[in-house]
Amino acid sequence: MLESLPNSARFKTQLIPRAAALFVFSWLCAAASLAQSPSISPADRPISTSLATAAGGGDTAASAPANTDKPIVIGFLGGHVDRANSHHLEVQLAQKLRDEFGASITAETFENRHYPDAYNRILTLLDTDRDGRLSPEEKNRARIILYGHSWGGAAVLALARRLRAIGIPVCLTIQVDSVAHFGQDDSRIPPNVAKAVNFYQPQGPIRGESAIQPDDPVHTEIVGNFRFDYSPDQRTCPGYPWWDRYFMKGHIQIECDPKVWSQVESLIRTELPAAATTSATALPSPPQPSNRP
Repeated sequence: MLESLPNSARFKTQLIPRAAALFVFSWLCAAASLAQSPSISPADRPISTSLATAAGGGDTAASAPANTDKPIVIGFLGGHVDRANSHHLEVQLAQKLRDEFGASITAETFENRHYPDAYNRILTLLDTDRDGRLSPEEKNRARIILYGHSWGGAAVLALARRLRAIGIPVCLTIQVDSVAHFGQDDSRIPPNVAKAVNFYQPQGPIRGESAIQPDDPVHTEIVGNFRFDYSPDQRTCPGYPWWDRYFMKGHIQIECDPKVWSQVESLIRTELPAAATTSATALPSPPQPSNRP
C-alpha cells in the first residue's frame, strides 16, 4: 500500500505511529519519575568551558583528579530514572565495577538528561595537573567507556560528540535499545569512538535503534548490532512500575535481562586493567549476532 502513496503521504504514514509511540513513552517516563523519586533533579546546566567550574553529578562524590590512565566508565539511565535507582542493572553494573576494581577505575551513572554533568566530570578527572585546562597529552591518554539504555543510549552518543569537539577519544560505546529524542540521531557513531556495540529488540511500540553505523569506518569498529527477542511473559522485571511493564514490554524486558547486561559487562571489562580483569570470575561468551531478519 505504501508503494502507491506519494512520498509526502508515505512519510506521514510512517512518522505518525512512531511520533505517537514516543509521545506515550515520554508521558510514561514522566509518570515513572514522579512515582520513583521523591524529588526531580534540577534542569540541565550549560556545559562549562572552565574546568575550575566543572560540576560533578554522578552517583559518587567528586574526588581529586587521579592518574589520567585510569579508565572512566560512565553509564546513563533511560527515561527519567534516577541515577541511584538500584532496581536498574545500569546502576548495579557500575556498583559492581566499583566494588571489584576499587580506585583503579572510575565508574559512575547519570540521568540521560544530565550528560553535560558527565562531560564536566570527565574533564575534571582528566585534568591531572589541576591547571584548569587539558593538554594534548591528557586528552590522548583518556580511556573512556560509555553505556546506556533507551534515552541513555542516545546520551552516550551526545556525550561522545561533545568529547570529539575538544579532541578527546572514547574507547567504547554501548547502546541498549537506544531511543533518540526528536531531532537527534543515535545511529551514527562519531570518529573519536574506537569501538561501538548496539543491542536492540524489535517488539512493542518503543523499539531501539537497530543499526548503528560509523561516520568514519577507518577510525571506528562496529562490533555488532545484536538483536534480542522476548515473548510477552518472558521477563517480569520486578521493581519496575506496572505501566512500564505493561505498555513498554520488550523495551523494558531488554533493560532487565541479565544476559544482555552480562555481555555489556564483558565488553566493558576488555577495556579495564588486565590485572584486575584476570582476578575476576569467568566472563560470558562475547555476543553473537542474531540470524533473524
